[in-house]
Formats: sequence, structure tokens, C-alpha cells
Amino acid sequence: MQHEKVVIIGSGPAGLTAALYTARANLDPLVITGEQIGGQVSITHEVENYPGFPEGIGGPELVENMRKQAERFGARILYDVVTEVNLAGGRPFRVKTYGGEYEADAVILTVGATPRKLGVPGETEFTGRGVSYCGTCDGFFFRGKDIVVVGGGDSAMEEGTFLTKFADKVEVIHRRDELRAGHTLQQRAFNNSKMGFIWDTVIEEIRGDDTVNAVRLHNLKTGDVYEHPTEGVFIFIGHDPNNALFEGQLAMDEKGYLVVDKHMMTSVPGVFAAGEIMDPIYRQVASSVGQGTQAAMSCERWLADQEDEATTEAAAPA
Repeated sequence: MQHEKVVIIGSGPAGLTAALYTARANLDPLVITGEQIGGQVSITHEVENYPGFPEGIGGPELVENMRKQAERFGARILYDVVTEVNLAGGRPFRVKTYGGEYEADAVILTVGATPRKLGVPGETEFTGRGVSYCGTCDGFFFRGKDIVVVGGGDSAMEEGTFLTKFADKVEVIHRRDELRAGHTLQQRAFNNSKMGFIWDTVIEEIRGDDTVNAVRLHNLKTGDVYEHPTEGVFIFIGHDPNNALFEGQLAMDEKGYLVVDKHMMTSVPGVFAAGEIMDPIYRQVASSVGQGTQAAMSCERWLADQEDEATTEAAAPA
């Protein structure tokens, strides 16, 4: 079994930033990428709200830059998927992948969260070509267009209202006849002249050519099925943290996000978390980068403390 000082599970902005900082601290981190290096940002066409890139930068390019920078200082990138972890038993922590087994003195979890999908025809095919799960990321590309937003909760109303800064018209499609969002968010949406509402309705199919040009709708009360033209579909029906590996081992909140303290440490000493696996609120590249920085710095200090304690114990008289 290969021994590592630090294993970072996940390779989005939080993970690659943690890799950069732990590498610069001479911890020789091993980053296990998961199914796709870069996480959600790797499928984002363009990132325009990350500081330092006034003209924006493509998501894949940003990920590549982060990877190169981390590797420059000694981080090692392993293109593999973690299948099992043993964290609750304490150090050394055990991490198993399809390709091997590792033990680590510390672990940083940056496995993110996954936007919930509608699961309808056309959704996968048009992701990045009219289908989006992030208004803050992609709203700018829908200037002057008519779009639809799917959902009725806080995120749908927040993102839908935000999208009116760019789109000519934003129609909210909701399967019920009333919203679940908070009162203030509802009133803000109802008072926005650019927003409209299609009640008691679900999307059955997303259609288009090179990009989205229509959705097929189904009214759940009347049974009517019809085509509705649109140039974009923004889906905000929630996120699911990628927590399956940690159930029963780490403390989670009621929504399944990992609970961390002010040092980004989980309920198990030596196991840290950053990014969307512990952040249900912000979900931005910039916030994930900051959290990855915090987790890495805390990890380095924690490991140093452990070494100091071990040295003190070894020097103590029998």
C-alpha cells in the first residue's frame, strides 16, 4: 500500500488549489481526479467572473492552467476514481481506487456536488449549447434572448431574477401552482417585468439543432402537451453533494453536505473539506479556490502539529 502525506480527492478549483498550496508546503500531494479533472468548471464554456481574467477564460483552459501550476510545485495528478475510503478509523487514512490502494496522513475532500438533472431527452445533448445549471456562469451568453428557468425554490428565483439582467424574457416553469421560494424572493420575481410563470407544467423534452430552440411542455392539470420556443434552458432544481463515500464516517448537515469547522476540518481530525462538498450556498470558482486555500493551509499546520507532538512524546522519559 502506497503511503502519502496528503491525498486530495477531487480535482475541481478547490482540489487543484489545495494541491498548489500543499505542494508549495513540500507535502508532495497526490490528487486523485475522479471521473473528470476540473469538475463542473471543466464543462463551463467560459468563466467571466473569476478575478484576473478581464476578457474571461474558457473553463477547460482555466482547469489546465490550475493543473500546470500545481504540478510545477510538485503535485502529482492521478487520473483515477476513488471507490472506497476508511476515514473514521483515524490515521493512517485508507483510500482505495480502481487502480490501487493508498494510506495518507491527511486527506482533503474536494469532490463537489452535482446539479440535479431533469432526466429528459435532449438535456445531455444540449448541455453547454443552451442548457445550463448556473446563471451566474452563463447568463452573459443569453443577452437579448428568451429563456426558461426550471424550478420553484430559492435558487430558481435568485438565478431567474439575475438572468433578467441579460435575457429579454425569463419564463419560470414550475410543476406546482405556487413557488417554494421565500416570500421576499417570490415578490422580487413577481415584480420583475421580464419574468413570467408557466404553472403546473414540466418539460418532457429539450429540442434544437446546433443549440436549443424549443422545449416540449406537459401541463399536469390539463394534460396538454405542446412545444414552447426558447433559446435557453436553465435548470435549478437543487444540487446533490457527492457524499456517498463518506456516509457513516463524517458528519453531514440535513442536506448531506460535510460539516467543517473554521479550519475546514471535518468531524474527523486530519480530514479536511473544501468546495461544493461543504458549501451549499456560493458554488463559485472563486469561493472554491478560497476554501481550497484554507483547507490546504490548515492541513499543513495540522500535520506540523502532529509531528511536534510525536517528537515530544519520543523525547519524553520512559
